[in-house]
Amino acid sequence: MKNYFDVSGKCAIVTGASSGLGRQFALCLAEQGANVAICARRVERLEEVKKEIEAYGVKCVAVPTDVTDTSQIVRCVETVMKEFGRIDILINNAAAGFATPAVDTDDETWERVINTNVNSVFYFAREVGKVMIEQNYGKIINIGSFHCQVTMNGVPRSGYSTAKGAIYMMTKALAAEWAKKGITVNTLGPGYFKSEMADKVADQSYEDGITNNCPMGRRGNPGELNGGMLFLASDASSYVTGQLLLVDGGWTIV
Repeated sequence: MKNYFDVSGKCAIVTGASSGLGRQFALCLAEQGANVAICARRVERLEEVKKEIEAYGVKCVAVPTDVTDTSQIVRCVETVMKEFGRIDILINNAAAGFATPAVDTDDETWERVINTNVNSVFYFAREVGKVMIEQNYGKIINIGSFHCQVTMNGVPRSGYSTAKGAIYMMTKALAAEWAKKGITVNTLGPGYFKSEMADKVADQSYEDGITNNCPMGRRGNPGELNGGMLFLASDASSYVTGQLLLVDGGWTIV
């Protein structure tokens, strides 16, 4: 029986892979037989994840990278090409957020979120896109959010929602530009999942908002994004590009 979600032997880059969803994506790809390059700023965390990945019997390269520095992004892609010789999958996962009222948001905070959540996604896609165009093959998955479409009542999300909305439009533009070059570009839009970033802004009112507004009444559980990610990373989605796949417990249906 053919496995339409097969990614064995593929070579992937996962940004923001030192913890949270990035780590989950990297481990899922490794479990399915893909070789994985992981990048983030925290070297010790990357080395821990690298050991977890290699336990699946695949190759892993850990590349310390500040995704807001374009020179480091270029170096990361060069390193991965030296190690793997190709890049089949890019998961643009690195992100930053804040929950500060708009009138209290300083320039530095705004620019940090835009640089991390928007600029880095474009720069990684640009550099990896060069490789994928030469290969005439590639799967780019930008990690957005259900905030690509809606915001959250009672919690200030101006910066985060703006950034995630931009990612979705960027996805459409890149998908259209590269559609005839064997490259698909899609956005995976999680609802609220437990993560290190989310924990920084979570309080009781935040948790109550999730319980009261999400039809399923809960956060997403570990692993509940993996199916959507594998669909977009594999040839099961060969005729799917420029799309937003929401995995949000029904948040955006009401």
